Amino acid sequence: MRLLLVEDDRLLADSLRKNLVQQGFAVDLADNGVDAEFMGNEEPYDIIILDLGLPERPGLEVLKNWRQRGNPVPVIILTARDAWHERVEGFKAGADDYLGKPFHVEELSARIHALIRRNHAVKGQTIQVDGLQLDEEQQQVHLPDGRVLDLTATEFRLLRYFMLNPDKPLSKTRLTEHVYEQDFDRDSNLIEVYVSRLRDKLGKERILTRRGQGYIFAARK
Repeated sequence: MRLLLVEDDRLLADSLRKNLVQQGFAVDLADNGVDAEFMGNEEPYDIIILDLGLPERPGLEVLKNWRQRGNPVPVIILTARDAWHERVEGFKAGADDYLGKPFHVEELSARIHALIRRNHAVKGQTIQVDGLQLDEEQQQVHLPDGRVLDLTATEFRLLRYFMLNPDKPLSKTRLTEHVYEQDFDRDSNLIEVYVSRLRDKLGKERILTRRGQGYIFAARK
């Protein structure tokens, strides 16, 4: 999953980014409202974490502009301004969740995962597809036969996106956009490499190639 973190406090942004990358997210950064608004409109983020007190353009205005353009990207607001009426303003502007500063990164992580599960209609607290269960904390996959397989960081990000979108054709471009950061070489063949690795671990029948459309993570019926 690919996130946009909008925060002008460089120390906080770097700390959060490091933590989120360790949790298996691809993270882009923006430190002002103008860049954030542009990136949020141009890139297919799965979630945006948005500070309100931004230079150049306030975060609340950025959020309103996204929604006015019909941009439905899920947004978690971060702000030191934690009064109840400001929360109301944030939700009215189109925020999906709200977290006041200071906060524990574990709470932010829990809110991110909850929002992902909700947006993908995942039932329960874990991502499961036909006997496969993804352990997001340990970055492992539990197989129907009881085996537990470790995943590399990229394998984990790719498998999570597949499992959140079962039985849907996913192009190489779409997978690249949601698994890697903004500066990744989009012409790279690494997606094919990691799809091959996942097939070796899960079975070739799990990830099908659909000519002209991309890959399909098959949920067996």
